[in-house]
Amino acid sequence: MIHPPGNDTSTSALPPPKGKRVLAGLTLATLGVVYGDIGTSPLYAFKEAFTGSHGLALNELNVIAVLSMTFWSVSLIVSLKYVSLVLRFDNRGEGGILALLALVARLTRERPRLAWTMGTVGIFGASLFYGDAVLTPAISVLSAVEGLSVVTPAFDRWVVPVTIGVLVALFSIQRGGTGAVGRLFGPVMVLWFLALAVLGGLSIAQTPAVLAALDPSRALSFAIHSPGLTFLVLGAVFLAITGAEALYADMGHFGAKPIRLAWFALVFPALMVNYFGQGALVLRDPGAIKNPFYLLASGDWLLPLVGLATAATVIASQATISGAFSLTQQATRLGYLPRIPVKHTSETERGQIYVSHVNWTMLILVVLLVLAFKNSSAIASAYGIAVSGTMILTTSLIAVLGFSLGGRRSLLMLAVFTLIGLAEVVFFAANATKFAEGGWFPIACGLVVFTMLTTWKRAETVIAGREGRHRIPVDDFLKICGPDIPRVEGTAVYLSPDSDYVPTVLLHNLKHNKVLHERMVFLTIVDSDVPRLADTERTEVRVLERGRIYQARLHFGFMEEPDVPRGLKLLERHGLRFEPMQTTFFLGKSTIARAAKAGLFTWRRELFRWMQRNSPATAEYFGLQPERVIELGTRVTL
Repeated sequence: MIHPPGNDTSTSALPPPKGKRVLAGLTLATLGVVYGDIGTSPLYAFKEAFTGSHGLALNELNVIAVLSMTFWSVSLIVSLKYVSLVLRFDNRGEGGILALLALVARLTRERPRLAWTMGTVGIFGASLFYGDAVLTPAISVLSAVEGLSVVTPAFDRWVVPVTIGVLVALFSIQRGGTGAVGRLFGPVMVLWFLALAVLGGLSIAQTPAVLAALDPSRALSFAIHSPGLTFLVLGAVFLAITGAEALYADMGHFGAKPIRLAWFALVFPALMVNYFGQGALVLRDPGAIKNPFYLLASGDWLLPLVGLATAATVIASQATISGAFSLTQQATRLGYLPRIPVKHTSETERGQIYVSHVNWTMLILVVLLVLAFKNSSAIASAYGIAVSGTMILTTSLIAVLGFSLGGRRSLLMLAVFTLIGLAEVVFFAANATKFAEGGWFPIACGLVVFTMLTTWKRAETVIAGREGRHRIPVDDFLKICGPDIPRVEGTAVYLSPDSDYVPTVLLHNLKHNKVLHERMVFLTIVDSDVPRLADTERTEVRVLERGRIYQARLHFGFMEEPDVPRGLKLLERHGLRFEPMQTTFFLGKSTIARAAKAGLFTWRRELFRWMQRNSPATAEYFGLQPERVIELGTRVTL
């Protein structure tokens, strides 16, 4: 469902609010999941403007200008774009770039070229997220543990080992689920944001002149007089808004209202007060720029602050890890990845999942990043390109979606998103200057993932097209399925990708074994472009020949795992009962043959073959008992 601007019903995936207590609980949970990434940016963002590869000279004019740019950038990108506008669009309560892509795909179905372009945009944006998901744990935890070296330089050599230990522990607990730990996330982040506000407020009270940065003319004046320096420092300023995509991606878990309430009531004020407090500190003591966040605290409070910061960065990392799991699940359901097994780690929370392949791959990459860069400032050079790229692509999809709705309001929204998009393009260009210093890494990750996603989708489309030439319509099959074909006892369930045609695997079985079962069910798993479905919407049955041949469809949303055994139980309402020991499942598997002659894109064919060989069995993905499954394969020659 599309909710246009002005109709804030984006909490449709949640039960109706039961009062202020429910809203307070959701808001607390929002603090623990949604705002971990952007909430830990004060650890490194302000410092990078002066100590990074393109750092400014430390003087009052530059400090005020950087704070002004930070305040108004966060206001424009986070407060206006994401919190006020983007959260108004949802796919039955779900947010995120793939949910948005599904919405746009429905609206552009009659315009194939635009649909293909927007599909490419959405998939590339999703691919870039993986680069961000790897960088966030590395920079967040490392920047927090670096506080140890502020306590005493003797801890310098322990920063990297402790960081790796924390990261290994974080990724190791994913398999068992994070529900128990997750209940602590909200209170810990409340304490974190209160600490940010208190530390920053005490510093501002000593140097109130720093509040001049609230005047947007200070940023504009600096940009006019020093456009080159402004362009370079925007890469550091952008670090203050990384994590904004999580606001939209996590909307389905909490709804828009708690996310907005948490942002304007606590997160936004606390972040800005802390940034301004760091600015006030370096105006009093320029030497504090080496680590202005930790130096806001007095000596007695420094070590507890390191512990609190480490906990907050672990929470921030958890949010991106969970986001990578969810994105992988969605990509699988939308046909851009092979069927990857997903473990649900909670019996009550649908969003808590674990994807083993993604988890351990991310851990390896994160540890390698920490070992290679060794400090948060070096990783900051790589951070930002992927995030700013994803933001631009999200803006493009929202603009197309808004324009498709029509009306005068859509033109106004299109103008607003055009302005925001231009600002994001400038941020992306500023971050691109750090490409050689590490910015290439998230782009490389994004390109690798994008290549895999599009290769799988393209190959599956080619296979389906080739097999379609030999398909037989269901009605024609009934005419040729005469009484002379021998029948054997039991029920055969044939998985079929298209309910209008006879499953190809049935034709292969009939060709080789020359028998049919007494009862046959052509089962089609339908990937819906909505996040979740109620059980009442999940099943369809068509009787082709009473007591002998049936056609069934099981619908699953792209945020759900297709549980076929449970789906078959739901078919009982249509009069279909399945005895486990009398039911055999027939699955088909088609692959692309090796190229007879090497060509320009032979590597892509081999990539698909490799992905297919390493993907889990279809029976495992659908939850079928292996001893009741027969798989027949075919090879497609191009």
